Amino acid sequence: MSTVYPYPTLVGQIDLRVLRASIDGRALQLPLISQQERVVALHEVERDDWNEGILEIEVTLPLAELADGPWASVACVAVLTEGATNVRVVTRLERGRDEKVWRGEVRVQRCMHLARATLDVSVVGSHSGVDGRTIGVGEKPWFIEFLSPTPVRQREIEIIEEDFRDGGQEWLRPFKEAPWLVETAGDTPTVLLNTSFEGLADLLKRPRGPLEKAAAGMVAAQIAADAWTAMFHSALGELEFDEDGTPRLPGGWRESVLRAMLPDVFPGRPLTDALLEARNRRSEGRTWAELQPQIQFAASRRALVPKNLTAAIRAVARSQEGATR
Repeated sequence: MSTVYPYPTLVGQIDLRVLRASIDGRALQLPLISQQERVVALHEVERDDWNEGILEIEVTLPLAELADGPWASVACVAVLTEGATNVRVVTRLERGRDEKVWRGEVRVQRCMHLARATLDVSVVGSHSGVDGRTIGVGEKPWFIEFLSPTPVRQREIEIIEEDFRDGGQEWLRPFKEAPWLVETAGDTPTVLLNTSFEGLADLLKRPRGPLEKAAAGMVAAQIAADAWTAMFHSALGELEFDEDGTPRLPGGWRESVLRAMLPDVFPGRPLTDALLEARNRRSEGRTWAELQPQIQFAASRRALVPKNLTAAIRAVARSQEGATR
């Protein structure tokens, strides 16, 4: 959805690029920065307990339009946000020798993020005597992944906190004992976190020690696994077919989910054959129950459940060893 402003704004393209990244002073390998997907993967990089990441970014602005436009005191800022943790970090960028290029460093604190952060850019300036007006935003945001080891834009999932017990959404009250729910009916899958479930939100937002961090990682992985499972079932229900019976992918996030999971559900099969087999089993009920372990395996693999479970077990073992000394 486009925002309409009651004053002139930039028409030219505003492009954001992540040039380099590092964590705790160590350079991130370039394959983990995808210019095409506009994604940076910061999970499973050298170690699990890193503290701070630094993203070196560059923004290109329409120089001629800015020079001739009615704005003054123009500034360019990078905005890092994540809905799941209510994080919003604004970083002012510096104009380079080439005046249309602005550069800067965005600091990413691991303890402030859960799953995926969005990195965008805004251009602000004065107009008609009013400071701080937004006169332009980036064409496309970047995504910073904390649960994915590869820079692939695998999912578009919105995470929303809701009080299932006493909140305004009455339909959630029968689920007051559920820690979370996954909705897949709309254009964007949504994970609803139950804030009335004691300790859940604090654990995910502010894990304070190695044991709590391991527990938070395990819970986040389980949420992701539930989301993958729900999205897979929803995507299968949206399949359409050509006149000859060939299945057609539904597009959007549903297509991404099917392409990601079907190779694990039906190893070695071409995508079209796997789609048809999954559809037949689901619609006819033929051996559909037998397929559930494969779906669970595919979801847990995408959500990195084995890795996070191993980390949790090791954290518990280390804490027990420390208690016996």
